[in-house]
Amino acid sequence: MLGEVGPSRLALSAVARFANGPVRTPDGLHWDVLDLYRQSLDGLRAAASAAPGGLASIGIDSWAVDYGLLRDGRLLGTPFHYRDEARNAAGPALVHERVPAAELYARTGLQFLPFNTIHQLAADDWTDLADRLLLVPDLVAFWLTGRQVAERTNASTTGLLSVTSREWDEGLIEAVGLPRALFPDLVDPGTTIGTLLPPVAEAVGAPGVPVVAVGSHDTASAVVGAPLDGPGAAYLSLGTWGLVGLEVDTPVLTDAAREANFTHEGGVDGTIRLLTNVMGTWLLSETLRTWGRSDLGPLLEAAADVTAEVPLFDVQDPRFVPPGDMPARIAAWCAEHDVVAPVDDASLVRSIVESLAVAYAAALATAGSLVGRDVRQVHVVGGGSQNALLCQAIADRAGVPVVAGPVEATALGNVLVQARAAGAVDGGLDVLRDLVRRTHDLRTFAPRARSARMGA
Repeated sequence: MLGEVGPSRLALSAVARFANGPVRTPDGLHWDVLDLYRQSLDGLRAAASAAPGGLASIGIDSWAVDYGLLRDGRLLGTPFHYRDEARNAAGPALVHERVPAAELYARTGLQFLPFNTIHQLAADDWTDLADRLLLVPDLVAFWLTGRQVAERTNASTTGLLSVTSREWDEGLIEAVGLPRALFPDLVDPGTTIGTLLPPVAEAVGAPGVPVVAVGSHDTASAVVGAPLDGPGAAYLSLGTWGLVGLEVDTPVLTDAAREANFTHEGGVDGTIRLLTNVMGTWLLSETLRTWGRSDLGPLLEAAADVTAEVPLFDVQDPRFVPPGDMPARIAAWCAEHDVVAPVDDASLVRSIVESLAVAYAAALATAGSLVGRDVRQVHVVGGGSQNALLCQAIADRAGVPVVAGPVEATALGNVLVQARAAGAVDGGLDVLRDLVRRTHDLRTFAPRARSARMGA
């Protein structure tokens, strides 16, 4: 994504897109990280060619938790995918044998997810061979610049960063039996990591361009790009996952927060993203894949015409996390819970939409109760903000307006942090978000009465 930023200018253009699918080998599910890097170089070359005055800087964000292990700068094996079933089954028990779950939460503020980095590392046989761990965006930054660092917002998703000091928790690292040397120096968003290595600069046609740390966890960047306005504004970064929460200044390390599985992830400018992971549009994309279809639009139109009640199911059931036949899994869930399964494709899609909306509404209510705030508005950003049926369902189920957009909130947050570091804009998050609000069209969905939303 090529961004142009100024005091009254914030524009993006997509210069390269490419697929990012998992690869299954006999030992598990992996990311094809070398192909991702090759495609990234092709994208940087396209961006450099399209930028009239050349590139001012480069920022990298990606998903969280997954990592590469290195020795002497060389990647050991291929990074595992966080949806690998075997590691997800083995890791948590190995960690909790050494550190109880309640203590982990008190130290890191991180919600329990079986694929948190700390759990993956416990199930990893190669940590003794490695001398460095780099999360995915930090790995790409190393290949671009030659410098090994850990950007703080993404490091906060590992389960190994102190929620209070925001430094590596060395006691916890020792307790779970990991070498301290694995973990590189931490940097904050806005820090220059380094400039492109000469062979990289020559390959992409961008000599001397700096790589700047941004909110390298994609949700951290997305929340920067979400035009939140006031403490009553919540966010839902909606893609494969739905990240639901509030922006806070101090951690909420209560039993209620832990039991509700709310996490504390680092945000830009020292903020905390108090949020919980809810299943996202993964359910819809895997359903389409199972059916051999690629266009969700006609199915959503048909689903919008469904006037009968549809079954609601628990989208957080672990069976829905791995890739697979989602329609069959939903039918199995319904059978196990004495619920009549959807009768046709349109009803199934509507069932997924309504079930997701119920889960998001519940998470929003919990977030507000944990910090004593009234949630008055929800900002839905990311690809899911284009799903009007889902946005309306969220407004209906939560009983508050939904402001949808921008779609590319993650890329906007990424380039805004870069632009501020370069001096193209100046100010705090409120200034950056105001620029988003002034330059992008947003759509508001008002909550409807139950009879109206079901077509009665």
